[in-house]
Amino acid sequence: MTQLSFQPISGLADIAYEYDAIFCDIWGVVHNGRRPNFAACGALERYRDEIGPVVLMSNTSRPSAYVPESFAQIEMPDGFFDAIVTSGDAIVNELARRSPGPAFLIGTVDEEGEEGFGLFDQVPMHFAEIDDAAFVVCTGPYDYDDDPESYEELLQELLDRELDMVCTNPDVKVQIEGREVWCAGAIAQVYERMGGEVVYGGKPHHPIYYLGRAWLEETLGYAPERILMIGDNLFTDVLGAQREGIDCLFIQDGLYGKTAKEFRAICEKNGLSARYQLSELAW
Repeated sequence: MTQLSFQPISGLADIAYEYDAIFCDIWGVVHNGRRPNFAACGALERYRDEIGPVVLMSNTSRPSAYVPESFAQIEMPDGFFDAIVTSGDAIVNELARRSPGPAFLIGTVDEEGEEGFGLFDQVPMHFAEIDDAAFVVCTGPYDYDDDPESYEELLQELLDRELDMVCTNPDVKVQIEGREVWCAGAIAQVYERMGGEVVYGGKPHHPIYYLGRAWLEETLGYAPERILMIGDNLFTDVLGAQREGIDCLFIQDGLYGKTAKEFRAICEKNGLSARYQLSELAW
């Protein structure tokens, strides 16, 4: 049985000076998809001012260049981060290797009706029906309310064609103002369980951490070893930190179990542990 820690702290100030840099999740920590978390942004800004750099790390399919625009739409404050890396950034090389496809697309479109949330502005891709596709790109469900298991018939068709899947967002679920919605990772996990091959770039997989570390090394002139991961997702933020050998501050917002006993059972079952825990990021 994994020895759990999840040491409660009163705020980031309790541990901030133990670390040279921070990797911080976006959705669920600094905003909820609709409104900023000003306490979290203020805590990260103070860390930047007094200690070291903050790299925001998101599993969005959207390339990092598009994230500040989405911040502006919900009136996020300035000055709380130094850089952004995304799953979209981390998967670009894989998509570029396979470009121009043809690919079969599973996913939603953005607010402007654009496929891939800007990802395919950077990597041109031709989309085709299953019989003509060379691989699959999954950016999310067709509808956020879709049950991932309802995709089994479609996924079986893809599996029968022996098509690999490139998953642009490994998240299974996120919360939007308290409402849980499905993400691309949920469909990718079903495909894997059925025997399909899936390629990921975002958390908890290595490529996105490689990008974050590379930015730190280039900016600081050295590779810092004391990095703190802050996030609210057990299976991306916590698991990714474990795999990368860095400490994690877990933001427990109720997504995993309604009681402490339920939460502990989930962690024990999956061998997950974070060094620290807060209900909401604040200084």
